[in-house]
Amino acid sequence: MKTAVVCGASQGIGYECAKALAMQGNKIVLVARNLEKLEEVRKEMDSINNLNNEVLVADFSQPISVETAIKKWVNKGNVAQILINNTGGPKGGAITTATISEFISAFNQHLICNHILATTLIPGMKESGEGRIINIISTSVKQPLPNLGVSNTIRGAVANWSKTLATELGPHNITVNNVLPGATMTSRLQILAQTKADALDIDVQDVFNEMAAESPMKRLAQANEIAAAVAFLASDAASYINGINIPVDGGRTKSL
Repeated sequence: MKTAVVCGASQGIGYECAKALAMQGNKIVLVARNLEKLEEVRKEMDSINNLNNEVLVADFSQPISVETAIKKWVNKGNVAQILINNTGGPKGGAITTATISEFISAFNQHLICNHILATTLIPGMKESGEGRIINIISTSVKQPLPNLGVSNTIRGAVANWSKTLATELGPHNITVNNVLPGATMTSRLQILAQTKADALDIDVQDVFNEMAAESPMKRLAQANEIAAAVAFLASDAASYINGINIPVDGGRTKSL
């Protein structure tokens, strides 16, 4: 049995990742800021894997909250072999209108929190003789997306942080990879779509249709499809896959 720390696990992609990993027989440590939602998900995970799954309450907009939660857990002697870094993305908008505070907030929420979690758990992974760090980012690291200026910038920083980490941790049998979701039906996508619909004074379904049309598969992704890629990378079958970006976007990204 392995232990997986899954961030943003109360809903969306994080929830589906937790479910997929639980189905593989891993113990799950669910991380998010809403205790009530986390407890509901924990009970569901318990019914899947019959293990003593846990919850950690942390607010990713406050790195100190994440640091306190994960260090308290580790200081109890706990070790995780799998880390899924995942949290909600920055709001949409042109880069020319983005404020300094928006960049700082996104940097803290994504790169800094990822780094806190990884560096806190890495010693235990080394002790275990193996580890998997999987970051949920965005296809924008290959091809910047329109009207997501802050997100495009920060996601690129996380991708390069991840590649550097992969190089340093490879000798310890710890792999670090990124999963890049395309347009996926989550609450974040619904917010972005509604914002665009309001700005253009059109129906939100028209926005979803437009997003779907960008993919050769002519549909949006479901969160469980992203989780399937994560579960594979966390498995023993992916033991020699390290330092890569895997788009799960139905072929939308134009580059290889």
